[in-house]
Amino acid sequence: MFLTNPYISMNTTLMLMMCFFGFAAWAQTSDEKDIATTVEFLRKAMIDGDRASLEKITAPELSYGHSNGKLEDKSAFVEAFVSGKSDFVTITLTDQTIRIIGTTALVRHTLTGETNDSGKPGSVKLGVLLVWQKQNGEWKLIGRQAYKLPQ
Repeated sequence: MFLTNPYISMNTTLMLMMCFFGFAAWAQTSDEKDIATTVEFLRKAMIDGDRASLEKITAPELSYGHSNGKLEDKSAFVEAFVSGKSDFVTITLTDQTIRIIGTTALVRHTLTGETNDSGKPGSVKLGVLLVWQKQNGEWKLIGRQAYKLPQ
């Protein structure tokens, strides 16, 4: 009866497929959670201007692109935040997506925030692409590009 009933067979097949795809999604969850935590660590470090945290989370090869087209390497990126030249008072991230491809992670989100760059108050709304690479078991930021969105 079990093998000859097409509905039971179809249900069994569907349940097995759901279990398989559920397991596949679960397998990705660990890296996605790690990336989400790492992005939050970066967000806080940018607000705090914390040199040690900014240096820890970024790779030596960092290419950091601003929405105005300016590019910075790791040293310039860290120094800008530590000195207050780039100063986020608040950062809110929304619409975040994470895609893991081997040892690379692509993160996209909308960033809204209040700034105080070089003592000049302002606000931003940006689309952001972050590129992360797993190096020695830790996710490091290797690329970032922002673009302006209508406020």
